[in-house]
Amino acid sequence: MDIKTQLNESVKDAMKSGDEVRKRALRMALAAIKQVEVDKRTTLEDAAVISILQKEIKNRREAIEEAKKANRPDLIADNEAEIKALEAFLPKAMPVEELRALIQAAIAEVGAAVPGDMGKVMKVVMPRVAGRAPNDLVSSIVRELLSG
Repeated sequence: MDIKTQLNESVKDAMKSGDEVRKRALRMALAAIKQVEVDKRTTLEDAAVISILQKEIKNRREAIEEAKKANRPDLIADNEAEIKALEAFLPKAMPVEELRALIQAAIAEVGAAVPGDMGKVMKVVMPRVAGRAPNDLVSSIVRELLSG
């Protein structure tokens, strides 16, 4: 079963159980997926759906930071609950050590030596990571290994 179908099933479950926060989070994610599909006039694969879910989670983390500045614990709790609901559909996170080893192998594979080669390394690493690590973490490790 693809991720989009799982999301639809989970929305139905959330509606039956009366879980408003989960229902809202999943519906917003499905709306974002549908919008991209309409814009591109295509059906998205799981990798693209995972990317959209990660973007939705990132948006909620940013909203949590704003809510902290505004001293709004209610918004913080809602966004954290929405993040948990969305994270259930992401693949299991890759341990940092495994990610670092994968990046080192990619650096050796493309023969990168300077920070200017970061694009080459990222092009090789990102498909292998496939949503199991945040993009900003991947890029910071690549930058660190090329600089060090």
